[in-house]
Amino acid sequence: RNILGMVFDGQGRLWAHEMGPAGGDELNLIERGDNYGYPIVSNGDHYDGREIPDHDTAPEFNAPEITWTEVISPAGFIIYSGDRFTDWRGDGLAGGLSGQALVRVEFDGDQAREVERYDMEQRIREVEQGPDGDIWVLEDEREGSGGRLL
Repeated sequence: RNILGMVFDGQGRLWAHEMGPAGGDELNLIERGDNYGYPIVSNGDHYDGREIPDHDTAPEFNAPEITWTEVISPAGFIIYSGDRFTDWRGDGLAGGLSGQALVRVEFDGDQAREVERYDMEQRIREVEQGPDGDIWVLEDEREGSGGRLL
């Protein structure tokens, strides 16, 4: 698993999204001393085709708050705190490489859910919040796209 986005929310909780094996990208609430199960459990399989049991088969491991089995290949991650998009304050925004999207996540305490996906038609490498509350999105430079900063 590859952690490609990690951020603290306003209550000091640490959230991390991970690119999974073949399927099973995750968003996890990181808790001290917890085991998240990989490679014993995952909601994806090994790249060579060997199966990995799903999280629900081993409740002793901390399961993800969100699993993307139609993977998004998450990259970049913020929890928005600006004034430009007040309805998004406190929400997570993640880039999607293979998903070619900006993915918005709502938090409710230690729970999270995807609430919206904005099709960007390009691989999204990074998401940042600018000093004025704008959201900066960086495309992956690939196949002549130029890797624009939006």
